[in-house]
Amino acid sequence: MRLWNGELAVGRKDALCTVVFNQPSVLRSLVLRRNVVHLAEDYLAEEADIEGDAEFLFDLVSYMRDLVLPWSTRLYVMRQAFGLPRHHREENTQAKHAGRAERHNTKQSIAHHYDVGNDFYRLWLDKEMVYSCAYFSSANQTLDDAQQDKLDYICRKMRLTPDQTLLDIGCGWGALVCWAARQYGVKAHGITLSEQQAIYARERIRKEGLQGRVTVELQNYRDLADDIRYDRVVSVGMFEHIGVSNFPRYFGIIKRVLAPGGLFLNHGITNDIGWQDTPITRFINSYVFPDGELTRISNVINAMEEAGFEIIDVEGLRRHYALTLRCWVKALEANRARAVDIVGEATYRVWRLYMEGSAYYFNEGSINIFQALAGHDREPLTVGLRRDDLYEKGCECWPACSDVADTGGKP
Repeated sequence: MRLWNGELAVGRKDALCTVVFNQPSVLRSLVLRRNVVHLAEDYLAEEADIEGDAEFLFDLVSYMRDLVLPWSTRLYVMRQAFGLPRHHREENTQAKHAGRAERHNTKQSIAHHYDVGNDFYRLWLDKEMVYSCAYFSSANQTLDDAQQDKLDYICRKMRLTPDQTLLDIGCGWGALVCWAARQYGVKAHGITLSEQQAIYARERIRKEGLQGRVTVELQNYRDLADDIRYDRVVSVGMFEHIGVSNFPRYFGIIKRVLAPGGLFLNHGITNDIGWQDTPITRFINSYVFPDGELTRISNVINAMEEAGFEIIDVEGLRRHYALTLRCWVKALEANRARAVDIVGEATYRVWRLYMEGSAYYFNEGSINIFQALAGHDREPLTVGLRRDDLYEKGCECWPACSDVADTGGKP
């Protein structure tokens, strides 16, 4: 930790992570309140800086929580802190509104996170523009390859075959629907609440010559037509916005639009304690995901079973997301100047801190990510007796045997 006058208060100059107090009041607040979220807000306001690998910063959360000092030391430190200038922050002005409010998954809340601009995301996502956990064969695999492997892995899990219909709820920039159509010959429809994503996805469909096979619509999942059915439904990185109280409606609608004999894959983040009102969750709801709410995987599976699904396969990918986030942070930091030009210093800092913290907690294990594959009901399943087929390549004849797409063979 380095003070506002350049002196090191704690540690060495070559530390992996250095917290810089640009104002004495920041140190006062940290000592008296022992709240690392306040330090994060000071970082967003440029009153503090984080140099090096910011993931290490989150060791402070448990350290400050568990720190026990003798009374003599506490009194001495508090006297020193009281001698510093007061912080201008009014208590709880930024975070007081989050709490456990009802989640609505509105267009406005989605836009808060996703409509910061496609150019910003393009700086640090892979070339397919996939904003969800990649699937790594090793820690040394490139993000581009790991994201393509993830897209293909999802398609294999859903046992896609040519001319099936696929619905992607929360389709993002269209990576999965385009991949599934191009590589497996399905007819794919994606829905999103982000206008920026929809614009990008539609242009992508046009450029890839997939207009006859892929469509993307600006639509809420609640507004899906009653009379339409899909052979496969997938949701990747979307249900975290739903809210636990809305699970019955969410999974009920998916159950309705999934054809008998169909498969549904839910890919999403969970945690180990449910979404509790903590400084960390208030920070996330205030600055990152207004409607974000996580719960245990057991609650997710229970809600899917309550909706009538048969659970077929559940796989945890926690370590893959830690690797993904570290790739994103590395790319974001490498493109810092351009990112600040696009979204401003404060937004750049929010994203850096949010993704560094997420990598820390995925690595630590208190948050996780699962792919849950389910059948519409207890109909005869189209999956094999073992998981061997998941590790084989998909349909080798598509699109080489088809003239629907003009993209050639597999990349």
